[in-house]
Amino acid sequence: MSEVLIELDHVGLKYNLKRPIEGKREHWALKDVSFRLHKGQTLGVIGSNGSGKSTLMRLLAGIIEQDRGTVYRKHGMRISLLSLGLGFEGVLTGRENAILSGMLFGLHRRTIEKRMDRIIEFSELGSFIDQPFYTYSSGMGARLAFATAMEVNPDILLLDEVMGVGDIRFAEKSSKILLDKIQSDLSVVLISHDPHMIAGLATHAVWIDQGVSVIEGPPKVVAAHYEHFMHTGEKPTVA
Repeated sequence: MSEVLIELDHVGLKYNLKRPIEGKREHWALKDVSFRLHKGQTLGVIGSNGSGKSTLMRLLAGIIEQDRGTVYRKHGMRISLLSLGLGFEGVLTGRENAILSGMLFGLHRRTIEKRMDRIIEFSELGSFIDQPFYTYSSGMGARLAFATAMEVNPDILLLDEVMGVGDIRFAEKSSKILLDKIQSDLSVVLISHDPHMIAGLATHAVWIDQGVSVIEGPPKVVAAHYEHFMHTGEKPTVA
């Protein structure tokens, strides 16, 4: 088995919610999540809306910290999180956001500027690259984020529901380049509520429901259990 880059062991994370009448109330977005990400692996995380997937991604990226359990990240790993609405400034242009993003991941400004032509070409933004980010549609923002991440060349790429955004042709193009990157040893965590995407792109998968790991294993098996649950409400009896 290849080297472990990230490991979660019985991780829980809570938010303190303020209610006008009840006062503060704890909400456990993650209750008991455990899995490993190995080098060169594409880990698919599947679950319905509100299951804790996006919270999990922010935890993996180091944006937030757990309240219980342990999180291991190999030291020195360059982790890039692609999530709609996260990381780009609305008042900056697409070009400025791409440059800033590259610099935050350790690239020199000149380096990312030299790669801008490739970013513009792949994202298909054309002259929109010099428009403020707040004018972008969700699909345009996702294309810019994906194109920029491919030029940053992270060690670990976290994709939070961005692969299905935009038109089918761009989704196919981004899937192809992602598969090429995976074959060159990029490690990926891919979040989706689409079992077909998980089964098609992931090499390993985990199903998260209400902040708990339900089942982990081969993507097609996990995706089949998830689809069965969505149709019947029945979870697998295996742990």
